[in-house]
This record gives sequence, structure tokens and C-alpha cells, in this order.
Amino acid sequence: MSQISVVIPCYNYGEYLPECVASVLDDQPGSDVRVLIIDDASPDGSGEVARKLAAADDRIEVIVHPENRGHVATFNEGIMDWADGEYCLLLSADDKLTPGALRRATQLLDAHPEVGFAYGLVLMFNQDEPPPTASTRLRGTTIWPGRWWLRHMFRVGGNPVATPTVVVRTSLQHRVGPYDSEQPHTGDLDMWLRLSVYADVGFIRADQAYYRLHGSNMSSGYTTPMDMRERRLAYDGLLERSGSDLPEARALAELVRRRFAQEALQEAKRASGRPGAAQVIHELEAFAVDSWPTAVSLPAYRSLQLYQHIGSHLKPYARPLLCSVVAHDFRLWRRWRTVHRHGIWPRLLP
Repeated sequence: MSQISVVIPCYNYGEYLPECVASVLDDQPGSDVRVLIIDDASPDGSGEVARKLAAADDRIEVIVHPENRGHVATFNEGIMDWADGEYCLLLSADDKLTPGALRRATQLLDAHPEVGFAYGLVLMFNQDEPPPTASTRLRGTTIWPGRWWLRHMFRVGGNPVATPTVVVRTSLQHRVGPYDSEQPHTGDLDMWLRLSVYADVGFIRADQAYYRLHGSNMSSGYTTPMDMRERRLAYDGLLERSGSDLPEARALAELVRRRFAQEALQEAKRASGRPGAAQVIHELEAFAVDSWPTAVSLPAYRSLQLYQHIGSHLKPYARPLLCSVVAHDFRLWRRWRTVHRHGIWPRLLP
């Protein structure tokens, strides 16, 4: 049976820690698990909670930092210095696994040695509400070639992978190295991209973990422009670090930069008309042009400029017109695509 090293970093999450650990040790039948809790000098007594849990179960080890080192350093201490099982998982102390999640992940990884990491579905819930019932019945798995998955990620420019669902082959984790301390917000995205350069990716169609929403989530302090800048940094960083291993690096860079420009313009249009949105719109517009200089030729940019130049008292009446313009541009694009792919003109909608 393959052993899984589960690293649980904790900072001021002592109240959630027992539930998190129980989900790893009590709800994973058929899995060989070792747990390391790393308390990063929490002032709420998390270290004592961790020590009590370890005293009751010899599968738990505890490290308590005398001084706070930050979450990235804590992650790396666990996965790089301690994890020695065949597989490893990084699980924040405020999250938890669904029953059987580790067995579903390790079965996929055991059956497919070419897969470097596997992830699944995540359930989000508010800390003030009971968590939803997890759908733990395995509805199938998918194996994507790493390079195909990587290109898809560059096409969407986002991060669809929830960290508490990810089980990584430890040998590959040690090969690609630690989390990047220069990317505190998108270090997880950077890691998935790096792993997929060298291995295939597995997906589990089942609820694999719970993600708890509360005011102390690390991502809660990031605005939309900040989040996009950090995500772009992750994609740019991969190309700088692993570009020599990617023959299509230049095409990938153009693909993701154009995607970020389009996303920024879409967000700017959504923000238009909201009170005090001028600064956010300006940041998003500048980000779009910085990402893709020819963004000024995109229909989304032209419609945004038109919308911005119409007086605020006319904006409610201009929305239908702008929607019509965008719809018309889309229909023309669809028409052009059909002609070039199939050599026929599609019948236009009335």
C-alpha cells in the first residue's frame, strides 16, 4: 500500500485543526497516512492543540515555529524536507478531506505511473453554515497529457485546481522544487504548471475536499486587478523557468497574454456604471494593454471606450446598443470561422 505524507500548515486555525486532522486519519479507510502539523507561531494556541492531537495518535508529528516564517516557507518545510511517502498532500488546517478522497487519488496514481498529480472537485462552504453533503461516489477519472493540459491552462489563464484536492507524486514534487516565495498568492498555480511540464495530469470526478470560506482566507485581500497581475506572474514565471523545455513557449506566451487582455476588458465592462469604479476600470484597461498591446483593436476594447465616453445619464440606455454591437461582432466572427473551416456560409439568426 502506497504511503501518503500529509502536510498541514497552521496559523491561527487551532479551532479547525481537530476537524481537519480527523478528516485525514479517520475518514480515509484503506490509506496509509502520516501527518505533519506545522504551526507557524500561532498566537491562538494552535501549537498546543496540535501537540494534544499528536499525543493521541502516533501517526501525527508536530513542528511549532518559535517565530512566524510565512506560509510559503512552511509549505516548503513540509513537502521538501519532511514528506517521504510515495505521495504527498498539502492541506490547510481550515480545510478538510471528504471520506475516501486519498484512496480515490492513490488508486489513480498507482494505476498510471505517468501521472504526476491528481486533483478533483472541491466543495466550498461558509464557516457559519454546515458543510454540504459530499458526493464521494467515483464517477470516473480522466488522464490528460501534461503538455495538452498545460496548453489548456495557458488558453484559460486561470486556476481551476483546488489545493486541498491535489495529491502529488513525491518524487516529482522534489524534482520540480519548492513553492516560489515570490508568489505568495499564486504559488499553487505556479506549482501545477511546473508539475505538468514533466508529467501527465489526473482528474477525479468526485468531491475530494472541503474549502472553508471565512474572513481570514489568504485570498480575501486581493482585488480583481491584483489577482490578474499575480496570475499573469505565475504564467510568465513558468516560461522563464521552464521555457527551454517547452518548444512552443512563445506561442504559449502570446496565448495567455491575449487571454488576460480579454479577461481584463470583460471585467472592466462589468464594473462600468458602478459607483467609484473609475480607478478599477483604469487599472484593468491598462493591464489589458500591457498584457496585449494590440488589445486596442479588440471589439471589447472599442465597446468599453464607447461606453466610457457616453455620459453616465445615458449609460442605462446605451447598454442594449452595446450588447447588440458585441453580439454583431460575435456573429461576424462565427461566420468567418465557419467559412474558413467548412467553406459555407451559416444561416444568420434574425
